[in-house]
Amino acid sequence: MTGGTRRRIVVATLAEARFYAGGGFDDILYAYPLPFDKVEECAALSEQLEAFQVLIDNREALVQLRKRKLGGGKRWLLWLKLDCENGRAGVRHTDPGALELAKAIAQMKEVELVGVYAHCGNTYGCSGVQEIQAIAQATTTATLQFMDKLRQAGVQCPRSSTGSTPSCSHPVPDMGKLSEVHPGNYIFYDAQQMMIGSCKLEDVAVRVLTRVIGHYPHRNQLLVDCGWTGLSLHSLGQLPSGYAIIEDHPELKLVGMTQEHGRIEPISGQLDFSRFPLGSLLSLVPYHSCATAAMHSIYYVHAEGKVVATWTPIRGW
Repeated sequence: MTGGTRRRIVVATLAEARFYAGGGFDDILYAYPLPFDKVEECAALSEQLEAFQVLIDNREALVQLRKRKLGGGKRWLLWLKLDCENGRAGVRHTDPGALELAKAIAQMKEVELVGVYAHCGNTYGCSGVQEIQAIAQATTTATLQFMDKLRQAGVQCPRSSTGSTPSCSHPVPDMGKLSEVHPGNYIFYDAQQMMIGSCKLEDVAVRVLTRVIGHYPHRNQLLVDCGWTGLSLHSLGQLPSGYAIIEDHPELKLVGMTQEHGRIEPISGQLDFSRFPLGSLLSLVPYHSCATAAMHSIYYVHAEGKVVATWTPIRGW
């Protein structure tokens, strides 16, 4: 995803940034509106790496950065976060204050505007390729139009970006006019992306294995050793199959979870307990692979039915 280099990656936490910095990455964007209590940590990474970049969407952040000058003659590298109708973070692309903030960055000798960042997370409310591409187009158009405003105002800004898993799964041609895109979790996918229309079930690369540990005929349920600490509650149980998809068993539903247990029952009819002996394994397709990833201390990478690698994830997600 980085073209074989250790450059141009995006992180959401400083724990991730430190992890990748320790692995030799030296071009990292902390794509989170700058928390003022994290300025010193960001300064340390900026002084350590060739290009550690932070994201802002308000003038007060500039005040905070001006207070903390970087050593070695370095300048803060900044991305301006735009809200292109996503409604999460960023200054609205139609707000005159967005251009004024960009001008203010350009006028400060302590900082450098290196990019404009927009996230089309509103694609997560889509159902199907047509809706996804409509939002991808609108976000891309708004971002490119803002870049035109910067050029007309004489503000130099070399990079422009948008991103989200759905939009990068079904890109529109105009996205090729951006300097980069941020594809989210599309190399893994999950049940949520399948429902949106980003992918098909066979494209999802993440599974959580759980073991049958109880038979309860009086309530027509199996008990498994996977609760919300192993899967997360992100779906709120709203999938047709409950909290996850039970692979190869469309007749089953994960109806509830406690911290360490899950309850499975048939969508209709009586459960054939002989098909699920105590100790047998079931494979769960998680609703949101990012949320599920945060629950585990080690992952196993499978290829052709064999474990080919293990991976210890970054803590602090």
